[in-house]
Amino acid sequence: MISVLIADNNYLSRLGLYTLLSSSANFEVDYTEDDNFDNLLSSIKKNKPGILVLDFQSLNINSKQISTITKTFKRLQVLAITDYMNRTDMQSALDSGVRSYLLKECDKEEIIEALHATHNGERFLCGKVAYFLANSKDLETMRPELERVSCQGLGITDRELDIIRLISEGLSNKLIADKLELSTHTVNTHRKNIMSKLSIPNTAGIVMFAVKNNLLAA
Repeated sequence: MISVLIADNNYLSRLGLYTLLSSSANFEVDYTEDDNFDNLLSSIKKNKPGILVLDFQSLNINSKQISTITKTFKRLQVLAITDYMNRTDMQSALDSGVRSYLLKECDKEEIIEALHATHNGERFLCGKVAYFLANSKDLETMRPELERVSCQGLGITDRELDIIRLISEGLSNKLIADKLELSTHTVNTHRKNIMSKLSIPNTAGIVMFAVKNNLLAA
């Protein structure tokens, strides 16, 4: 059972998500109507959810406050679901502790997949979010492009993130295996899985992905 707390200041979004998740036996779900940051902290403390589904945009919660949430509740995973917004704010949310990120336009299957992936320790990004963050063009210029991009989610485990960073530092499979105390076979398997997930044919593509998604400083 995955315990979920929904924090969204939009009534229809909040109720719709609550109804969707309540229909599944896999989730124990509640929501908070608090639009005050301190009250939200109290709700998290009271409900003790495993995952906080957060529309920080509607609640006017900034990256510093997100960081406070994730540092205060260390076992809590945060799944952000917002509309498109400023790229800097979206990236800052991820840098401040948001684990996974979806858009309000994502469908039921992707939301469920994101919750399970997040619960299992993966970082899950909507395909459109990943594409948007990996580009430098402004949102209005990119809108026609984004309409053609698949919303299919991208799930990357912590171990895969470790390996992506080490590949980007130029380490061989052997050196990565030594550093992470894994076998070279396991590292090679992870490398193949990463390439398959990202639809990337070579190491250069993995490095470019890491650079574009700001993974190297993490």
